[in-house]
Parts: sequence; structure tokens; C-alpha cells
Amino acid sequence: MSGNSADVVVIGAGHNSLIGAAYLAAAGLEVVVLEEQPHVGGNTVTEELTLPGFRHDSCSSAHVLIQTNPVIRDDELGLSKHGLRYVHTDPAVVLPLADGDAIVMSRDRAATAAELARWNPADGDAYLRLLADWEGGLAGAHARWNAGRLDPAASTDDAAYEALRSRSAHEVIAERFTSDQARDLLTWLSFATIIDVRRAGTGILPFSITAGRSSFGWATPMGGSGALPDALVASIESNGGRVHVGRPVERVLVRHGRAVGVVTADGESWEARRAVLSSAHITQLAGMLDGAEAPAELRRAADTWQTGISLFAVHLATDANLTYETHDGPVASVAGGIGSAAGLYAQLDAFARGETYAVDPWVLVVCQTVVDPDRAPDGQGVGKLLTFAPRDLAHGGDWAVERDRFAAQIVERTAERVPGLRPEHVLAVRGEAPVDLEARNRHNVGGSCHGGEFQLSSGEVLVGWPSHRLPVEGLYQTGATAHPGGSVSGRAGRNAARVLLTDLGIDPATVMGAGA
Repeated sequence: MSGNSADVVVIGAGHNSLIGAAYLAAAGLEVVVLEEQPHVGGNTVTEELTLPGFRHDSCSSAHVLIQTNPVIRDDELGLSKHGLRYVHTDPAVVLPLADGDAIVMSRDRAATAAELARWNPADGDAYLRLLADWEGGLAGAHARWNAGRLDPAASTDDAAYEALRSRSAHEVIAERFTSDQARDLLTWLSFATIIDVRRAGTGILPFSITAGRSSFGWATPMGGSGALPDALVASIESNGGRVHVGRPVERVLVRHGRAVGVVTADGESWEARRAVLSSAHITQLAGMLDGAEAPAELRRAADTWQTGISLFAVHLATDANLTYETHDGPVASVAGGIGSAAGLYAQLDAFARGETYAVDPWVLVVCQTVVDPDRAPDGQGVGKLLTFAPRDLAHGGDWAVERDRFAAQIVERTAERVPGLRPEHVLAVRGEAPVDLEARNRHNVGGSCHGGEFQLSSGEVLVGWPSHRLPVEGLYQTGATAHPGGSVSGRAGRNAARVLLTDLGIDPATVMGAGA
């Protein structure tokens, strides 16, 4: 590769752009990746955030959705030989209840069905039917939807999938399950993609999220979330590509209607002989074009984008791993949670008013040192509590004041059901409000780590802009604002690579299978 020139210049080194770059490099293209941060990974990074030796996943922690992506399922990029290894945990998740009992979701579906049957035998059967329906055709349709290939007119499975997507998760759960306990579990699971489960368009989530947890538990990368981008960089470099950090791209050069390169903040120019693949936030990309007016479609995408639900994280160093009291005794689990369906809806309503809520909040509890002890010293624990809160607080609220107060409330509420989070066990606490997440990564616009959403004039809501081809020749999109949206799925990266290779006249089958 010669100088500041490559066949494809990739903007950003989040996991999706690295996946796209790795496929392009494997196909024989000269690739360079330019990342503004001093490290790769975007929101898929592992850092010391509390005390020395405690290695936290600063944003993403679960890599469940990517397990069915052929990049991992079929190891298409050979990431395993570059050190990437996952543990599929069991139990998948534990939800301690207010009465001292707990719901244990196991990867053994019969065991989980028996667990739910403790409250109502019909719910055990309903759980098994949910998974059977998923495997009976919905899973294949979901893969085609992820790849942008859903065709309801040609497939009854795709039509059934589309019909479920048009409904809300709340409706589907209420229709299929009876007990409060089962409904709370399914609602808690369905909210994992941080979308209001009362909204039309979420009806597939009880199937897809539950099936993913049942199959893979809390899929945990050994060494932390940053192990994925590290392996991808190794893959890119093994095929002659280059990855540069500390290179914030500020402009995309467009000449005669075609993207021909980029310019970094310090004025460094990089020629893109064949294409530019961007993971810049879609609301920012229109203003980055140099040499052309932003096309109407790109402006429309930027104008219709909304933050969605912004997140609040609490990182903890603890004196030991977290365990849960269950009817069968103490259970250690990588993942747990608190919160009822009613509490989640109250929190969503408070969020809409610009208020925080900690009475019965939705909280994800993560403790990866249960399976990855090297991430903390001397048998101690690394923990994270994830919930949500508005970026802009009502009534003149200021996160500089509210950050520690709300973090303390979330820790206190969770500790009521998770004894390992009581004050005597907590060594350090670091709360991060939506404004902090936004400052961490400029792709987290409005404190959204999940890519936000697009509110169309028709009323339809998209979680990712549907086209990887942007309305400038040679310019392509990946990242959390591209289909199928946020979370660690890698789909936007693989999809973008497939489209770009096709447009360059290179058969994607040279580096990826035909499977979605």
C-alpha cells in the first residue's frame, strides 16, 4: 500500500467498520481504517474505569446478537486464530424478585420452562412454544431481515415475521404468558435493545432476544469487549490492511459527484481510489462532504434521526463476584437484572417527562469476572449496572449534580436484591450519565449508544437507515445508524461489505458464504 492512498478508506474503527474493512481486505482490496480515538473499538472497548487492574467494558458487554452472524458462527474471517474466544454462560440471566425468590433463565429450555411453571404451568408450555415458533421459520426470516433481504410477498415465514414486527412486544407477551413473573422476565429480556416495548414494531423481540439468550447465554468475550476489535485489527493487518488511531476524519472529499478520499482534523489527506466506507454518525456525515452539496436523501436521513432512549451506566469494583439467592441456593451469574414490566413502563413515562426514576427501575446487572477472573485482581469483581435516563433533565436538572445521586439510587435499589452490591462489598463506583457517554464517543449523539432511530413521516420507526449505498457515488455507510441498527451484531459491517464488493464487481462469495 503506497502512502496516503488505498482502494477503500474506512472512517472509524468501531466493530462494524472493522468487520467491513476485514472482509474488504480479505477480498484483496487495499484498505486503510482511520479512527479518531487513541484506541480501536468505538463502543466495543475494555478500559480501567474504577481502580487499577479492574478492566471494565465501558459500553457494550454482551455479544449475543453477533453469535448468529456468519462472521462468528462460521468464523468467516478466521477471528478465532487471532485469539477471539467466547464463553456462552449458564445461567443466561437471573432476575431476583421482591419476595426473595428469583427467576433463573437457563440455557436448558426445559429447565427454564419448569422454572416458569412454578408460577403457572401454562407459562412453561408457552415458553417452549415461543422457542418452537422461532425455530419453525421466524429465525430464518430474522436472518433475512438483518441482511436486508426480507420478502413477505414471496415467503410465508417472512410474512409471519413482518406481521409480528408490526405489533408490540407488550401485546405479544400479554397474549402468550399469564403470570406476572413470566411477563416480567419476557418484558425485561425484550427491552435489551433499548426500545420501548409498548411500541408497534417490537413484536418480534420476545422471540429473537429470548432465543438468543437461550442459545448463547450472556455471550462473553474473554479479555473483555475489546477482544473483538483487537481480533478484527489482526485480521485486517494479516491481509495487508492498515489501522491508524488518533486520526479524526473531518471531511469526505467529493469530486465530480464521487467520493475520492478524506481529510483528517490535522489536514492529512487520504485518497480512496475505489470507495469510502463511513461509520460517521448519519446526522454528521452530511456536513462532512467537501465538494458537493449534501443530497436530499442524506439530509432527510439526518433530519428524521432521533436519539431514542439514552443510557445511564454505573461501573463498579467489588470485593467478590456477584451471586443471587434462588430457591435452589446461591447462584453466580454473569448477567442478572431487576425490574418489573410495570416498573419499566413507569420509567419510560418518567423518561418522556425528562425525569429519572429509581422506584422499580429496569436494570441490567453484569459481572463478567464470574467467567473471566483475570479482569480483576485477587478474586475481586468487575460489575456494571445499566439503565436509562434522559440526556436533558426537566426542571433545570444538571447531570453534574444528579449523576452521583442517581448512580447511588440505582446501586441501592439493586443491592436490595443483590447482596454483593451492599456498601461493604463495593470498592469503587463510577456513574456515567448520557452526557458522559456522548462525550466518550461522538457517535453517541444525545447519549444514545444504540444508534438511535429514524422517525419517518409515515409514522414508521426504523432502527437503522436501510441503505448501505449513500446518494454519493463511492460512499457507503456502516455503523449503528445503518441497518439493522445498534448492539454488537456486526450485521451492518458484513452487509456493507457485501454491497460494496458487489458494486466493485467482486463476488462476495470469495470471502463470505451465501447465508444471511
